[in-house]
Amino acid sequence: METIGRHLLRDAAYGRLRGAIVDGTLAPGTALKPDELAEQLGLSRAPIRDALARLAGEGLVETKPQSYTRVTEVIAKEVEDAAAVLGAMHGLAVQNVALRMTTDQLERMREANARFAGAVARRDVDAALAADDEVHAIPLAAYGNAAASATVDRYTPMVRRAERLLFTSPQASRSVRLHEDLIEALAARDEARAVDVNSTIWGHLHHSVDL
Repeated sequence: METIGRHLLRDAAYGRLRGAIVDGTLAPGTALKPDELAEQLGLSRAPIRDALARLAGEGLVETKPQSYTRVTEVIAKEVEDAAAVLGAMHGLAVQNVALRMTTDQLERMREANARFAGAVARRDVDAALAADDEVHAIPLAAYGNAAASATVDRYTPMVRRAERLLFTSPQASRSVRLHEDLIEALAARDEARAVDVNSTIWGHLHHSVDL
């Protein structure tokens, strides 16, 4: 049986490496050497190897035995596929909670979108991504479907790398308006409209970023 210590170290390595890939610290094409990463993170090679294998399964790392391990390139088709999956999961959430969102949940979505708008205006990509996560996390949490939440967590990093480009482009202001449209549709308990806006939001990513 795996010890708790090893499990925590593996998760720590995974979280830090995934974060560095998503925020661009580890750029596409960067070679990933377990010995160097272990030294930089202050960990042994075992959790690093486990983390790299997990990241490879998520499409963020690619490995050729006896040759290389590196960060994958951001490929438009893969982003499109991941965005379609995320759109479907968030669409299920929106559809299932449209008639029961509370005043508090809606207000928290509005506050998150206000932070998103401010971050976009400041061109603070990290803050924009965090606030965008908050906007979409509220209906997802209200839905309460563990499988949907796990799927979102699985595919979000791939899309986040492309969103870093979107949220520094002139198109970012449209995302603010789309969030507003989604919130107002939910406030009006207009299920069809909310589902339609959600679909537009996730389609917007692929059509707005030139990869």
